[in-house]
Amino acid sequence: MMKILVINGPNINMLGIREPEIYGKGTYRDLISVVESAAARLGVTAAFFQSNHEGAIVDAIQEAYGNYDGIVINPAAYTHTSVAILDALKSVGIPTVEVHISDVSEREDFRQVSYVRAACIKTIMGEGFAGYIHAMEVLCEERKKEED
Repeated sequence: MMKILVINGPNINMLGIREPEIYGKGTYRDLISVVESAAARLGVTAAFFQSNHEGAIVDAIQEAYGNYDGIVINPAAYTHTSVAILDALKSVGIPTVEVHISDVSEREDFRQVSYVRAACIKTIMGEGFAGYIHAMEVLCEERKKEED
């Protein structure tokens, strides 16, 4: 069974409270429930990690090596600042999909830069929680291509 690690960066734990006009009213717990339901439907296992600390996210990525078949990552604010997260993703070489709940392409100028994108097979933005499901589907399709 395919194992996917879902990593969320800073302030994602504040979903439902933080700027609901941008991120919606669903909570982090709601997000986990949505992803768990989709994982069951897709026949994959999903594990979750959230941190407000860059080094902890790097550690989680490194620890994924040899343990997970894919990563779904919403680095949140670290998307635009973290070479360390980029380097960790490149180091482990696990197929990764970058996800953003909002459409960052329509937001502030500084949000137009994504360091992690260079290590990802796809970027999904502006689909809300459904973007995480889309990301898992992309990883499943990628795995199927590798097996063919």
